Amino acid sequence: MSTAQTNTTLFGLAGRTALVTGASSGIGRHMAKTLAQAGATVIAAARRADKLQTLVDEIKASGAQAYAVSLDVTNAESVKICFDQIEALGRVADIIVSNAGTTVAKPALDQTEQDWDEVIDTNLKGCWMVDTEAARRLVKHKKKGSIINISSILGERVAGAVVAYATSKAGVIQFTKALALEFARYGIRVNAILPGYVVTDLNSDFLASEAGKKLEARVPFRRFCQMEDLDGPLLLLASDAGQAMTGTTLPVDWGHLVSSL
Repeated sequence: MSTAQTNTTLFGLAGRTALVTGASSGIGRHMAKTLAQAGATVIAAARRADKLQTLVDEIKASGAQAYAVSLDVTNAESVKICFDQIEALGRVADIIVSNAGTTVAKPALDQTEQDWDEVIDTNLKGCWMVDTEAARRLVKHKKKGSIINISSILGERVAGAVVAYATSKAGVIQFTKALALEFARYGIRVNAILPGYVVTDLNSDFLASEAGKKLEARVPFRRFCQMEDLDGPLLLLASDAGQAMTGTTLPVDWGHLVSSL
């Protein structure tokens, strides 16, 4: 077997079913397409069903399989229904990308209780509800799986005016490690990706501005991530290539996390 064939087999996801939360835009949308290209059947989940259908149509047009499922990660009943719908398709999600997230950019003294709850409930509680329900279904069907939580370098460092976001992402890191310990007995791996600043449609104008360029100058490689930079780490953790990895928190940030003060 050639090296190319070996790599295709090692990182390939044929026969796998991948649930991606927050798939209607940005990183989640990109990751859904990446997993589909690697051979997985993708369950694209988010609250905005119209944008999900556009994504699903694009994936199907490429020759891969995908389905759209409405999901509010902050609502326990919505989470349960999501997994029921996956099972109704005759499938069990054995790759779970917990990507749904939000932020509120305000100084700590200006943030309200509602601001705090919105961010913590989506980023941390939502991750807990999706991951644990996914594990219950995997255990029920006696299947192994890979859970990939999307945290952030702000889970290990801080920035101004994002106290709830940074706190939630730090929680996701420790939560990932705790689940990795508990779920190993079931053959379920749990890891996290910690993206740095990633250029998306929502932030591209800021990152190209004068303030963005000053931020970029603080990154050791003097560059921000493109969404494609996340493809390799994602496929590593999702596939058999990363079969010995669990409890790993993997920064993808061009060295931003280790930049000097």
